[in-house]
Amino acid sequence: MSARYCVVGHPVEHSRSPWIHARFAQLTGEPVQYGRLAAPLDGFVATVRRFRDEGGRGCNVTLPFKFQAAAFATTLSDRARLAGACNTLRFDDAGVLGDNTDGAGLVRDIASAGVPLAGREVLLVGAGGASAGVLGPLLQARPARLVIANRTLAKAQALVDSHAAAARSASAELSACGLDAVPGAFDVVVNASASSLAGGGVPVPASVLRTGALAYDMMYGPAAQGFLAWARAQGAVGRDGLGMLVEQAAESFRIWRGVRPDTASVLAELRALLAAE
Repeated sequence: MSARYCVVGHPVEHSRSPWIHARFAQLTGEPVQYGRLAAPLDGFVATVRRFRDEGGRGCNVTLPFKFQAAAFATTLSDRARLAGACNTLRFDDAGVLGDNTDGAGLVRDIASAGVPLAGREVLLVGAGGASAGVLGPLLQARPARLVIANRTLAKAQALVDSHAAAARSASAELSACGLDAVPGAFDVVVNASASSLAGGGVPVPASVLRTGALAYDMMYGPAAQGFLAWARAQGAVGRDGLGMLVEQAAESFRIWRGVRPDTASVLAELRALLAAE
């Protein structure tokens, strides 16, 4: 009998997670059934409880419910606690485990692009939930310097303060700045802001990119194309967040099933599928 999982969000119809997890199940032989579950904006907890009570074993959580998911969990992983948000819930006899696999997915995808983060200088653009979800794992990769740039400086500084211990543990210099006062140039620039999703312009000047830098947009598909074109025009290497999507899903699959599926083939298949649409 297949174990039931789903992705919960509002909206959720666009999610590629069911396709990704179906391929993971095929590759690993795990008996997994995975679907989409739309929750009303005021009904996340009720929706997830009903899914669990009907036999669901876990779920991925997407916008705008990641903070509610953290509050719903009875136990949080260290990285979810640090982020204050969850994108993965696992239901078992012990209760509800909440985890956040976004940062692990991002770091793995950057590594697969051949860019080691250790000793590098990294700019993280944005200070919302997306940045909070990836900051801890980025620091664990031990960059020499990580700067958070955000329109509202106080919000970026709050992330610096909450991750100060993690930065010290990684021997990484962590600081915050406004979008109009980014100090210097970087080896890796990660756009975790809503600028691409909102169709806005690139939120930072070209001076933040060293020649050959990796410019990574956490969005994928048409939403990321403006940022990627800007990066290429500056002599940087552009990469979208499709690999992060697959990698974070693989980490969720591992949490649920104890098996980590191969991701390279699934990412290649997904890119081909999207290109054909």
